[in-house]
Amino acid sequence: MVQSKKQKYTFLAFCLVPTFIMFSIFTLYPLFSGLYYSFFEWSGSSQDKTFIGFENYIKLFNDSIIPRTIYHDYFLVGTKIVGIMVLALFFAVALTQLKIKEAPFYRIVFFFPNIMSVVVIGILWSFIYNPSMGLVNSGLEAIGLESWTRAWLGNEDWALASLVLPSVWAGIGLFMLMLMGGIANVSKSYYEAAEIDGANEWQQFWKVTLPLVWPQIKISILYIVITTLNGSFIIVQVMTGGGPNNSTHVMGSYLYQQAFTQYNFGYGATIGVMILIISLITVLILQFLMRRERVEY
Repeated sequence: MVQSKKQKYTFLAFCLVPTFIMFSIFTLYPLFSGLYYSFFEWSGSSQDKTFIGFENYIKLFNDSIIPRTIYHDYFLVGTKIVGIMVLALFFAVALTQLKIKEAPFYRIVFFFPNIMSVVVIGILWSFIYNPSMGLVNSGLEAIGLESWTRAWLGNEDWALASLVLPSVWAGIGLFMLMLMGGIANVSKSYYEAAEIDGANEWQQFWKVTLPLVWPQIKISILYIVITTLNGSFIIVQVMTGGGPNNSTHVMGSYLYQQAFTQYNFGYGATIGVMILIISLITVLILQFLMRRERVEY
């Protein structure tokens, strides 16, 4: 019996220790290193570091660009949640319940952007938004709306909004498949019972489909929030670089500018700590707001 327990714990250690080592190297070490460097003035390219205590944090609270970056991040979070979830849910329901013959083909088409690099997506949409030969302006001119054409990524009023479309386009496929999996697990007997009770298709969607796929919706929303707050800087960096006039800077792209362009690595690390705290608080609040009892029929 003792030998059996020893073998059990040895096997568990064999499985968990390598994972913990990898987690420590690629997550815990960078996390605590970033917190450590936030208390220093350091260029990131020399061995000379000057301890300055909380000066970087004081600078953070007095930086006029920081509130704009936070607003831009939450603007992208909100628009992506609405755009992705509405479209992903619509296509998931259509491809699972409307008996479309070409459904397998459409699954591949919608998921295709997810296998593309974000950098490639950013470059592709930069060409689409090109003011002289881009698809958007060319299409507007073709239908007689020349007055609507503009330099989308070079206009302070439109640059941030222009990032929404590629971000939504790139995210629909993954969440559509997640929701399709949840809908596929809903027993047809529920829909039959609802139909017998006189519920139309719209009522079936609200009273049967939506409550039963809520766990997938909740996970999808949290995933969108986390990946946007921590990863939206990539598409910003590729398409606008934070411009024009800081009108598209998000927290991550501003961190990149401070740490790797202006060589203010200590301040960049401070911004990184802020991103971690904001992301954690946002996720905890959403977890609280979206909590609900598991629906079972």
